[in-house]
Amino acid sequence: MAEQAASTESSSSSNTSDRPARPGTAFPAGSGGGPGPGPEDLASSASAPGGTAPAKIDEIIARQEEIFVARQSESRRMAGRANRALAGGVTSSWQITKPQPVWLSHGKGSKIYDVDGNEYVDLHGGYGAALAGHGHPAIVEAVRSQAGLGTHFAQPTPAAILVAEELTRRFGLPLWRFANSGTEATMDAVHLMRAVTGRDLIIKVEGCYHGHHDSVQVSVCPEPDDVGPAHKPAQVASSTGIPRAIIDLTLVAGFNDLEGVARLLDENPGQVAGMIIEPIMMNAGIIKPEPGYLAGLKDLLHSCGALLTFDEVKTGLTAGPGGATRVTGVTPDIICLAKAIGGGVSVAAIGGTEEAMGHVSSGGYEMVGTFNGNPLAMAACRAMLCEVATPAAYERIEALRLQAVAGLQREIDRNGLRAQVVSVGAKGCVVFSAEPVRDFRGFLGIDDSYSHAHWLYQHNGGVFLPPWGKIEQWLISVQHDEADIERFTGNFAGFAAALRT
Repeated sequence: MAEQAASTESSSSSNTSDRPARPGTAFPAGSGGGPGPGPEDLASSASAPGGTAPAKIDEIIARQEEIFVARQSESRRMAGRANRALAGGVTSSWQITKPQPVWLSHGKGSKIYDVDGNEYVDLHGGYGAALAGHGHPAIVEAVRSQAGLGTHFAQPTPAAILVAEELTRRFGLPLWRFANSGTEATMDAVHLMRAVTGRDLIIKVEGCYHGHHDSVQVSVCPEPDDVGPAHKPAQVASSTGIPRAIIDLTLVAGFNDLEGVARLLDENPGQVAGMIIEPIMMNAGIIKPEPGYLAGLKDLLHSCGALLTFDEVKTGLTAGPGGATRVTGVTPDIICLAKAIGGGVSVAAIGGTEEAMGHVSSGGYEMVGTFNGNPLAMAACRAMLCEVATPAAYERIEALRLQAVAGLQREIDRNGLRAQVVSVGAKGCVVFSAEPVRDFRGFLGIDDSYSHAHWLYQHNGGVFLPPWGKIEQWLISVQHDEADIERFTGNFAGFAAALRT
């Protein structure tokens, strides 16, 4: 996709508590999110979306939740049954949503269907994994053909070479290995930075999520009272079970804050192995790097003998054919990919420079895993890279992106909402804030009750967005069309008008 595609346009059935915070978040929906203005302040200030009173947004949510439950009696029954066999009644804690989890039956093309038979335009996209949509013929044929030849050998197969060569062409890094999830990829990247440098400390960005291994479960979304000063964010465990000794090895800086990284390097001379970062931050809506930030980071880290890792698990193929690496023009030492590269099949990749990955080749760091390079995953990945994520597909996605952004912005302007539309390639979000957000601290001040209300409106109108809308992004797949986007923007128009009235 052309680089201008990155431009910004202006729970279980028994869970009856308030909307839960997504695991890793520190505030319930409607809390105001921390040190920024709370709902009572937003309602009377210039930053309130449409000046909506707290009571009004609560009324909208209550009504939409009633509709939500009424449409999904079978999901409610499934949730009750699941509570007896699945911890929390779901397969991932992120699926615990209010008023109840959504149980799905199947997907086809750009649509998904719940167990009650309701159809949705799928803009959730499996948290960014379903760039190919559902049942794409190329992915289906690749998996079907390989399944007939064997599903697992724990030995390399020819497709792995083709995938690695195509990733080199797209991302500009020469050597690759494979894994099975984004968590595994970032875990290997952190281990590799430490192995190459012989140092223990790493730096991560406040508010960035890099999977759920210990080293990166630090300051993912800390409590407002625990964040520390903006110039020196505190090191806060994002989950129970993370040893203090490991937390102390992970230093924290703000996004778009070169001075903060320089300060950490100065305070810990010769001790920092490297930094892991989302080049376009996607655990707080979408936050883009400021001009020169990423290039400055690379120079700063290299000047201190430290490495730079891009976590492109979310941006990967979705920001464009070569991810955020190509969009920003900055090539790191190590890249982590997952989600979209497998066409819906679980797979991850770790790419690096000759120096970094040479440490793997020489046996200096053993990057291992029984299912690494699994033939089913490699077959799907090859089809995704070579047959699905084509130049024509990116042109189509770009046209739909522009349609979505224009439709949303029209309704924001028409209804006087104080909100931002941010989009990067196939991904985008509405940020209910009067001003653009440049880091996690700005994100904290956003009242996420508006995002929850919007999610409910879209869901009840036949569009499936990811829950935790304040945090997550929509995904446009290669199988979406203009009518899908019209349904999305039409639902938003109804929501915007409800806020205004």
